[in-house]
Amino acid sequence: MRYALLVLAAVPALAAAPAHAVDARFYASLKRLDPATRLEQVCDVEAMKQITRDDNPYRPDRAKSYVVSPPRHIGDTVKGTGGAFRSGGKWYTYSFTCKGSPDHFKVLSFTYKIGQPIPEKKWASYGLWR
Repeated sequence: MRYALLVLAAVPALAAAPAHAVDARFYASLKRLDPATRLEQVCDVEAMKQITRDDNPYRPDRAKSYVVSPPRHIGDTVKGTGGAFRSGGKWYTYSFTCKGSPDHFKVLSFTYKIGQPIPEKKWASYGLWR
């Protein structure tokens, strides 16, 4: 779990540093994770990329695949209905299917559906923050 926190701490740097430097640091930290956690981490980053890119008002700065309920791993695919992302200081649920490469370092396909806002009074019970 501490390695997962290390990788999550590096995610905000994705926007601030040159792409080649971020990729090297991010992928170096991924090597220290077990394959299942690594896949969740690359899927979290993919969720932020796709939600930001798509036509909607959200610009996530954090995403977690295991907030409301843990995702299911099926080989190189992870599916979840209990993910959450933060945008504009608020948290929202999302469901997703993420297929990774066999080494779990890349996302091959990703689909998602944005759900409801998570009431602030529930944030602490889900391990969320402002």
